[in-house]
Amino acid sequence: MYKMYLKSSFLLVVLALCLSSCKTQNIDTTSVKLVKNKLPEFSWDKMPLYMHLRKSTAFSKKEIKYLSKFPLITFEKTTGNKTFGSTEKGTIKAAKAVKSINPNAKILYYKNVVINWGGYSEDENFLYKQPEALLVNAKGKKAVMPNGKTGFFDISEDYVRNYWLNHVKKVTENPFIDGVFLDANIKVLVPGFFNSRVGEEKQKAIKKGYLSMMSDLESQLGDDNLLIANIIRVRPEFEDSGREYLKFFDGSYLEGFEHKGFGMTYEDYLAQGIEAVQKSAREGKVIAMSLGIGKELKGAEEGIDDVRKKVSINEDFTKRLDYLLAIFLVCAEKYSYVYPHDGYGIQKSAVWLKTFPQYEKPLGKPLSFAKREGYIYTRSFEYVDVWLDIKNKTAKLNFK
Repeated sequence: MYKMYLKSSFLLVVLALCLSSCKTQNIDTTSVKLVKNKLPEFSWDKMPLYMHLRKSTAFSKKEIKYLSKFPLITFEKTTGNKTFGSTEKGTIKAAKAVKSINPNAKILYYKNVVINWGGYSEDENFLYKQPEALLVNAKGKKAVMPNGKTGFFDISEDYVRNYWLNHVKKVTENPFIDGVFLDANIKVLVPGFFNSRVGEEKQKAIKKGYLSMMSDLESQLGDDNLLIANIIRVRPEFEDSGREYLKFFDGSYLEGFEHKGFGMTYEDYLAQGIEAVQKSAREGKVIAMSLGIGKELKGAEEGIDDVRKKVSINEDFTKRLDYLLAIFLVCAEKYSYVYPHDGYGIQKSAVWLKTFPQYEKPLGKPLSFAKREGYIYTRSFEYVDVWLDIKNKTAKLNFK
């Protein structure tokens, strides 16, 4: 009710302004389309930051106060499920606490598009009644993630997609949830992942089901909810680094951004990724750039989920942080945010609850787009000049 009241009040104000303006200009008001405010707050005053995290127990008051400073927050899978009994309840509890301090913070609910991560009570109830909703291979065995146990929803089936959409609708109707973070899109869209588990024909059916589900999500929730997908990624299978799928979403989260592969050098891979982000940011898409400060843990899948070794905050850390922020700044436009981190599980993080001088210094608006010569990028803001060399992995932030 609270969310509906806020939206109704906002719409009434906008409608009154529109009607007043239209009356003086003799415009047919039946054709006026109201624009709803679902985008995060944004400012060039200082480094625009994003937050992406998980904690299976309740957050402390100190942690909530820290979180309330971020304009855009994704509460990952497992959030609060040990304390409150489910990820759904844990996320809503955390979102409510943050919004009690900062009502303008935009909170995203994490929901994987296909993986059956544990901790969601509604998923458990659904699968208890309909266990056939899980994906199986040609031999009737459960298809699983590399961990050998976590399964997948068979989104090639109508009833499974309907369940998924209804689940997301129910959570986003809560007044403290502003949208959805959609993960594992690339696993669905890149044939190899499911081909190896269930075969080519089933993989195509899963992809078709995904495209239908995302179209329904955008049409049914897109007007009121911020939809951010883990979608921009340099892949040989993509026509335009995943940008071709952004029609369903308000923006993209980024991970594995520095991972080299597919026969490309580090610098060529990163340059192609930078170009894709620049295009999307200039088109007004929200960018939530996640960049790992430390090295990937042994066995981590290409840095995906950005599981990181614990880092030490020293001179090398400062150089690395400058480099990551420079990558972000040559891409950033309005509604671009960055999160340099050492893993999403905050209990083991060296940067959790901390801020750094680069975050607090004045930034100012960009004076132009970034310029590129070979693998060197330069860009000037009102209060800082950025120099970035991605071949040698060095950068300078010259604050004025």
